[in-house]
Amino acid sequence: MVNTGVPVITLSSGKGIPVLGMGTFETVSKGGERERLAFLKAIEVGYRHFDTAACYQTEECLGEAIGEALQLGLIKSRDELFITSKLWCTDAHPDRVLLALQSSLRNLKLEYLDLYLIHFPVSLKPGNEVTMDAAGGKIFLMDYKSVWAAMEECQNLGFTKSIGVSNFSCKKLQELLAIANIPPVVNQVEMSPVFHQTNLREYCKANNILVTAYSILGGKGTAWGSNSVLGSEVLNQIAIARGKSIAQVSMRWVYEQGAILVVKSFSEKNMRENLNIFDWELTKEDLERIGEIPQRRLIIQEFMISSNGPFKSLEEFWDEKAA
Repeated sequence: MVNTGVPVITLSSGKGIPVLGMGTFETVSKGGERERLAFLKAIEVGYRHFDTAACYQTEECLGEAIGEALQLGLIKSRDELFITSKLWCTDAHPDRVLLALQSSLRNLKLEYLDLYLIHFPVSLKPGNEVTMDAAGGKIFLMDYKSVWAAMEECQNLGFTKSIGVSNFSCKKLQELLAIANIPPVVNQVEMSPVFHQTNLREYCKANNILVTAYSILGGKGTAWGSNSVLGSEVLNQIAIARGKSIAQVSMRWVYEQGAILVVKSFSEKNMRENLNIFDWELTKEDLERIGEIPQRRLIIQEFMISSNGPFKSLEEFWDEKAA
C-alpha cells in the first residue's frame, strides 16, 4: 500500500489497514453524483481506506469513483485501497451471506473486499430491501454459528481478505468467539470523546480485536446526530490551545486510544484537515480533561427493539450492564 502519511496497522488476519478511513453513509442523496465526486476527491487528497455498507446505498458510486481514480492515475491499482462493506440484517442468514457479499462486489465493481462486517448482531426477515429503515419485518436472534460460518466461507473463498463485526457488545463478542474458527479482526462501534467505550475497548484489546470508531464527531447531519462533540466547550478550549479544530482534537483523541477512525466529510478543506492529526499529540492534561466529559451513547437504534422480538429494551440490545 502506497504511503500517504496515514499510519497503517496490521490486523490479526495479516492485512494492513490505514488508521483513517472515509465514511460513506449519507442521508441526503445517497449514491449520487455528489457522493461520487466526494469519494474521488478523497482519493486525490490521500484517503486510501473507504467504509461503506449495503444499506448505505453508496457502494455503486464508490465503485465508480474507484474506477475513475484508476483511469486518472490517482492510484495505480485497486490494491492501494482498503475497502470495507457490511452485511445488512435482512441478509444475516446463512444462505444469504455469500450472495449479499457478491452483490456488494458487483455494486463496487471489485473482485474482493478487504474487510466484510456483520452490520448489527440481529437478523431481520429476509428480503431485498437493505435501507436503514427496513426493520418492518420480524426481528430474530442471529444464529451466530451458522452466519459466522458463512462469513468464514466468504474469506476462505477469497471474496474478502478479513471478516469482522459492527455494533457488538462484550457479551455478544464472547458468544461469537466461542464458536468462531476465524475470529473477527474488527468491531466497528460508536466512539468519541463523549462516548469512550472503555470496557468494550479493553475487552477487544484482550481478544486481539481492533476497534474501529464511527460517529467520532457526533454524527451531525444524521438522524441520531448531536452537537455534543463539536459543541463541547472542553474540546473547544483544547482546540484553541493546540491551534487545531475541535474535529482534529476529537479524532486525535480516538487515534491515541489505538482505534481506527472512520469520518465523513464532503468538503475538500475538511478532508485535508482530517488527514493532519498524526504529527502532534494531546497533553496529559488534555487527556485528563477529555476523561471528565459526561458520557452518553448517541446511536440508539430503537428500530431493533420490539415487544415481540429478542430485544425488548435498549439495555438488552446494547448489553450496557454487561459491557
